[in-house]
Amino acid sequence: MFRSLIWKRSQAASSTVTMSSISQRGNERLLSEAAGSHSRDNKILVLGGNGYVGSHICKEALRQGFSVSSLSRSGRSSLHDSWVDDVTWHQGDLLSPDSLKPALEGITSVISCVGGFGSNSQMVRINGTANINAVNAAAEQGVKRFVYISAADFGVINNLIRGYFEGKRATEAEILDKFGNRGTVLRPGFIHGTRQVGSIKLPLSLIGAPLEMVLKLFPKEVTKIPLIGPLLIPPVNVKSVAGTAVKAAVDPEFASGVIDVYRILQHGH
Repeated sequence: MFRSLIWKRSQAASSTVTMSSISQRGNERLLSEAAGSHSRDNKILVLGGNGYVGSHICKEALRQGFSVSSLSRSGRSSLHDSWVDDVTWHQGDLLSPDSLKPALEGITSVISCVGGFGSNSQMVRINGTANINAVNAAAEQGVKRFVYISAADFGVINNLIRGYFEGKRATEAEILDKFGNRGTVLRPGFIHGTRQVGSIKLPLSLIGAPLEMVLKLFPKEVTKIPLIGPLLIPPVNVKSVAGTAVKAAVDPEFASGVIDVYRILQHGH
């Protein structure tokens, strides 16, 4: 009788484990199917996808199973990595808005990494006018979400490259006006990682990673100290920026508005 009782309990436990396993596998299958459907529904256009940050965003979006295309003045990326073949490459100039329209067909989300340096007037055109043209074209096309890679505020340093920040802030204002709670602005500081320039790979993380580890230990309030505060903004890995940008582009629950470096560090891990 004792052996019979043990056998029955053993059978019951085995049945419970089996049912639990089946239930777990069923849940995993449903989550996988939902993720697959979610991926098929989102088509991402990366503006400047052949650049340093843009290429990492393309790779991350592809890794998550999304359809990815890119538009830039040079068109297809010069990199010889395998992921390049999985991106639809468009050649166009955001200062000529009509060249953007074919690339926007069927697109649900846009991520812009377009930016650059030069004279003040050139920086306003590249960081401001070009991106504002993209924002307006995307809004007219019915794009659901717009994500912009902007830059952290570095205080008095901003005056040295005034046109750069004037252009960035003008684009931010346009995104929040045209897209409201469907627009997200990322403001990283120094973005470290491996940056490829021609055949040379620059290991920016040799400097950026240790600085990130140290500076993110300080409270955010130290960055508000006059003059030196902005210099204490932690660097952030390019993969964290890419992960946060893709999340903002496809997740309707993701916070809209301006996302500072601390929130990028939080979302990017």
